[in-house]
Amino acid sequence: MSKSLNRVKAAINAAGLSDNIRETGLAKTAQMAAEQVGCGVDQIGKSIIFQGAETQDVYLFLTAGGNSVDITRASAIAGEEMIKADATVVRQKTGFAIGGVSPIGHLSPSRTFMDPRLIEFEEIWVAAGTPNHVFSVQPSKLAQIINAQIIEFN
Repeated sequence: MSKSLNRVKAAINAAGLSDNIRETGLAKTAQMAAEQVGCGVDQIGKSIIFQGAETQDVYLFLTAGGNSVDITRASAIAGEEMIKADATVVRQKTGFAIGGVSPIGHLSPSRTFMDPRLIEFEEIWVAAGTPNHVFSVQPSKLAQIINAQIIEFN
């Protein structure tokens, strides 16, 4: 089992969540992930990592699978210009490779924003530290655990 997956497993257990990690085939899109677990595309929570252009701080935007992050809105919310974090920064700050960034178990905490669309569901699926693993969670519970500000950024 990968270090990243183990870290997510530990974070799941520490948060008192059900350890329901599921292995999937490689899902390169939210639609592919939804098909793998049998849910709607918006029930897939995508972790998008941005970096502050001035501060270099890392920000997590957790969005519904069918949505994307509007970088202008993201910048306004964060209070500084956002740039897409490159793979090296994502790995250094979160401990995860792009495509497997879990919203929990990061190496370094970051300011986190959550798409209100996700809160509409009883259950969502998010990456579990690898591109081939996901876990389900109640979105309101996840928002508490990751201290996410629920705000429109699409």
